[in-house]
Formats: sequence, C-alpha cells, structure tokens
Amino acid sequence: MATLNKVMLIGRLTDNPEVRSLPSGGNVVKFRFAVGRSKKNPTTGQWENDPNPLYIDCEAFARPDTKRDLVSLISNYAKKGDSLYLEGRLQLDQWEDKNGGGKRSKHKLVVDGVEFVGSKADGGGEGGGGGGGGGGRSYGGGKPAAGGGRPALPPPANDDDEYGHGGGSGGSDDPIPF
Repeated sequence: MATLNKVMLIGRLTDNPEVRSLPSGGNVVKFRFAVGRSKKNPTTGQWENDPNPLYIDCEAFARPDTKRDLVSLISNYAKKGDSLYLEGRLQLDQWEDKNGGGKRSKHKLVVDGVEFVGSKADGGGEGGGGGGGGGGRSYGGGKPAAGGGRPALPPPANDDDEYGHGGGSGGSDDPIPF
C-alpha cells in the first residue's frame, strides 16, 4: 500500500525563528506558524478572520552535506508576521512530561521547502490564502535558491476573491497573526 506525507500551508510566523546547533554538526531553525481560513462576509463585504486558527510548530534543517540551507534563509529573511508558503511533512514527537503527567505528544511540520509570500508590512493579505501578489521566491524542495535579499512584493491587486487570495489590510493591528 502506498502512503504520502506531504503538507502545503500558507500562513504567518507568530514569532521570530530560533536557530539551534545539532550535535551532528548541522543546524535547525524552529518557529511557530499560524494558518486560518478568512472569508468575505457577503452581507457587509468585509473580511472576517477565522475564529479558530491552527498554530503549528515547524522546523527546518541544514545539513553540512547539502547545498540548500533552509536554516539560513528562514532565520535571515523571515520574521514575526511574515507570510510564507511552506512544504514539508508531518512528524510526531513523543516525550515524558517533566511533571509526571505521563506521555505527551504533538505533530510538527518538518519543512522541506519555503516560499516568501510577503510580510505584513508588504501588504501581504490575510487568512488562509496568505499574501496575494504571488512573486515570492522559492527555496528548497529541489529548486535552486535564487540570490538576493527579501523579495519586494506589490500590494494585492484583487480584494474581492472569495477564497482569501488577497485583500485585507495587512496592518499591524490584526488581532490574529495571519
């Protein structure tokens, strides 16, 4: 029987990424990601945030034997509030609770590829559709990494897409970090 473990998400970083060194000589960057499903209210014409966003822990690895370095890309160019498109796989972490609460577990996303969709300051939109525009750069997933710094994106061109592909204020007063 064939199986597939592939996840594709567009959302926002809820905090700045944190880099750690591994005993094996590589590095890992860990960050938390928020994903939601905004929709346009047909009566008012206003965008409404998802009242139950999904928060997921993510990590990306850099190994000395590979050319792609997702750790450097994410840690240098992504910050709290930025919209990203992530590809990866789910992994289950299990551990014993320090306070004697028994076994604990959670799923996390191990990132294989990233695309910089935009930041809140770039007007990157809101909701599950992420940051309109589309002109971000892709890294990882077997694609060659483009040079240069953070991509500059134009503001969303269309704010009436019912699927959340644009629009939204993208301002810093958003109550939900996506």
